[in-house]
Amino acid sequence: MKMRTRCGRDINVTRFAPQGLPTSMGRVVLDTAFTPHDEGELWASLTAEEARRLAGLLLFQAAAVDPQPAARPGVVDVVPIAGDAFDIRVRGHVLTVDQPLPDGGKDTAPTPVELFVAAVASCAAHYAGRFLDRHGVGRDGLSVRAEFRMAEERPARVAALSLAVHVPTLEPRRLAALRAVVSHCTVTNTLAQAPEIALDVRCDTEDEIAEQPGAGIE
Repeated sequence: MKMRTRCGRDINVTRFAPQGLPTSMGRVVLDTAFTPHDEGELWASLTAEEARRLAGLLLFQAAAVDPQPAARPGVVDVVPIAGDAFDIRVRGHVLTVDQPLPDGGKDTAPTPVELFVAAVASCAAHYAGRFLDRHGVGRDGLSVRAEFRMAEERPARVAALSLAVHVPTLEPRRLAALRAVVSHCTVTNTLAQAPEIALDVRCDTEDEIAEQPGAGIE
């Protein structure tokens, strides 16, 4: 996997697993060639966006050589960090949510609502990417932009959400098929047929009270 920085340097992120050894003993390889201006030292200057992309490529390859232990699917745990920030734990992966400064948070991460919108957009991107794969079209330039508006009245909710899928190299005759595929991604289907939500609220002291003599008698 290659990325080119704004300063013109090519950085390759690959993985290497010694023949005959387990995949977990492999290594992530960061490879870039010397350029005339390196003057004996190999370095790279990255914009913030390039640094995030490089981090994503490193994590992608790291998962291949050091897979996370198996965890039960269909379970998400959320635990507090500090203030309005929470860790979201999914099968060994960790995401973070927070609130904007005007809402009392520290703005260290997206809000839960923004993650919801991101789920719709990224699910659409996944379906679009698979569509391109099936038709032998590269994913270069594929992008999905989501814009949303909150409802002005109660209850608090997202009132409107729009997606813009950009595929620069697809033949125009395939656009209708792509639209049909993307419009039925798993997350969008879930919104169209909302799941039942069961809520169980309890505290540790509940059991302690129930065990006390005469508990529940007023």
